[in-house]
Amino acid sequence: MPAEGWEMHFNPFAKALSLPKTNAIMNTNRSFKISGQIVDLRRGEIYSGTLTIEEGRIQSIVREETHHNQYILPGLIDAHVHIESSMLIPSEFARLAVVHGTVATVSDPHEIANVLGISGIEYMIENGKKIPFKFYFGASSCVPATNFETAGAILGVDAMENLLQRPEIKYMAEMMNYPGVIFKDPEVLAKIAVAKKYGKPVDGHAPGLIGEDVEKYISAGITTDHECFTMEEALEKIKYGMKIQIREGSAAKNFDTLIGLMENHPDKVLFCSDDKHPDDLVRGHINLLVKRAIAKGFDPMRVLQSCILNPVDHYKLDVGLLQEGDHADFIIVDNLLDFNVLQTYVNGLLVAEHGKTKINSVNAETPNQFLTDKITVADIQIKSNGNPIRIIEALEGQLITQTIIDKTAIKDGFLMGDTDKDYLKLVVINRYQKAKPAIAFIKNFGFKTGAIASTVAHDSHNIIAVGADDESIIRAINLLVDVRGGVSAVCDSEEKVLPLPVAGLMSEKDGYEVAISYESIDALAKKTGSKLHAPFMTLSFMALLVIPQLKLSDKGLFDGITFSFSNLEVVEIQ
Repeated sequence: MPAEGWEMHFNPFAKALSLPKTNAIMNTNRSFKISGQIVDLRRGEIYSGTLTIEEGRIQSIVREETHHNQYILPGLIDAHVHIESSMLIPSEFARLAVVHGTVATVSDPHEIANVLGISGIEYMIENGKKIPFKFYFGASSCVPATNFETAGAILGVDAMENLLQRPEIKYMAEMMNYPGVIFKDPEVLAKIAVAKKYGKPVDGHAPGLIGEDVEKYISAGITTDHECFTMEEALEKIKYGMKIQIREGSAAKNFDTLIGLMENHPDKVLFCSDDKHPDDLVRGHINLLVKRAIAKGFDPMRVLQSCILNPVDHYKLDVGLLQEGDHADFIIVDNLLDFNVLQTYVNGLLVAEHGKTKINSVNAETPNQFLTDKITVADIQIKSNGNPIRIIEALEGQLITQTIIDKTAIKDGFLMGDTDKDYLKLVVINRYQKAKPAIAFIKNFGFKTGAIASTVAHDSHNIIAVGADDESIIRAINLLVDVRGGVSAVCDSEEKVLPLPVAGLMSEKDGYEVAISYESIDALAKKTGSKLHAPFMTLSFMALLVIPQLKLSDKGLFDGITFSFSNLEVVEIQ
């Protein structure tokens, strides 16, 4: 096999790199017939038949006696995702996702909204319209997510009214301010009231919330949650009427913990990725969760109803379900066990076939908001009084953290990282205005040398960095200042940066090229000694204040349990 053929066969990132960049899809035929074993999720049956497609809709379905060796079923749906976390604009995300049988997403544009406000949400909607894929965006309810950090925009009640009255906005996105719901904050309740006014569901976000508090939260009108990290928590939320989105992203992974819900509550389960980096998206999407659930012995029909029918019904999505008159949104798979996706159709257009996308890249603008200067080592030094400090303990596969009380190294009176204990310095810098950096320390990144930095830092997307020494941290941060946002890594004499010119969150470049670049920079991040599966994704959540326990915002160390700032040093009582 020649070298080029070897790469195309074994490297999934290379499959679509040769596609031309135009504003049109390669195949425009929307009238045809196709036969197979038809999976009817509405009726809960599988039968042999032929679909007649006319102008992108199913004109007729004819049942047959002949058994076909392929299955036709509705396309897969990601029930909760932040497209921005793929580091790709919507049109590029779609090019990768359709290869895996995804035809639609329920997308919270929360990340770009925190940077650019309503104009950011409008950017996502308009870019998504340029290609054959079904993006269903929500009205981001928490911009900023809290008052304890600096974001680039504020979306109040009037903004919710502006957004939720639009037909293309299908729901109110995750209400992360669960204390505001529980304690009846007037603005929070007013936002929920607007969603109810327009008959649109409200997504939840309440990690670890149980008992009387979760009952209050759900009774306010919150309908879903993707943040459950124990089965007990999920079952309690279901008891009060919630639907549970089983999440498996690049960093947060709850599938194994929660998939048992399929046994008795398949009607309450939806599948989602929440946050997925580009290299992981190249490898698979919701199809991987379908395969895993079926491999565990769950009924394929129940699994497919959960990840297709349930989101369509809950969010009232205009996605075809293989009924006469429906949009021709469907996929062809070889069988319902291996679940290899052979073809994907959206509105009757063939958008992917045999592992290759048929959607071409489109031209896109690069709006941004970035105002900060390069910094020096002196800017991230912090004096010590010799007391123990609060250290963030990051957890693999989780967004929650724990707190360690211990001492770290001190040099010339300044707190320093201690690689022997795996206590590394963590820095967050306001990117919207010039301000003093916030400093903390973190465990479980495992760096022995070097540093990484990113402007993908939930939820306000300030600059966040972690490293083995101050000099490396400064190098990584200043690389991002040069390109006005992105992700960077330095290790000894090596340094790499992936620019993300769209809001400091996304690249407008070819998604497969971005995936290759990200995989390269991820490899350099792991060369520092990190054993984390996704060090950049884990880093991005260390500024996510609404997930307990200890996090760092641009304003300081934050306790997500008490919902208040916390001192770095712990004063010892004599």
